[in-house]
Amino acid sequence: MIRINLLPHRELKRAARQRQFNVFALGVVTLGLFTVFLIHTAFSGKIDTQNGRNAYLEKETAQLDSQIEEIKKLKEQTQSLLARKQVVETLQSNRAQAVHLLDQLVRQLPEGIYIKAIKQNADKVTLQGYAQSNARVSTLMRNLEASTWLELPTLVEIKSATVNGLRTNEFTLEVNLSPPQQTDKTNSKSRDNKA
Repeated sequence: MIRINLLPHRELKRAARQRQFNVFALGVVTLGLFTVFLIHTAFSGKIDTQNGRNAYLEKETAQLDSQIEEIKKLKEQTQSLLARKQVVETLQSNRAQAVHLLDQLVRQLPEGIYIKAIKQNADKVTLQGYAQSNARVSTLMRNLEASTWLELPTLVEIKSATVNGLRTNEFTLEVNLSPPQQTDKTNSKSRDNKA
């Protein structure tokens, strides 16, 4: 006897293929969603790690900036202290300068010359006075040149003048101060060694 299948086999095959397709599509969608979830999780982890690194770097940068500011303040304080120290050292070294200047002027001043004004501007000293003759001014310049504390005398002006009914020469002279620093250091070292 021959069996005849009267059932609609084509619709059954089509329904089976449709079910198979739906299962396959659901599997692909599930796999796709799982892949997206994994990629999202991986990227989120990397972003979180990078954000953590960025936060750490920002924190360290802020600390370094504050340290740099402190270093700048310390450098400014150091420069200020060095400037003060330099001023003190300059004052200390120039403390006896006026005494040496007056001492040298008294020692180098020849007879017949009278000083009426002394003006000091840094290391330049301007002398104004009266001389009985031009030769005495020349002698004064030679004496100042030979001094260990004074150098480069320059005659600015000399003119005839009358003082107390006497005819004299009024002069203006500039000279530079140059303390013999090496002899001072040598003397202080020898004094330190003796002590």
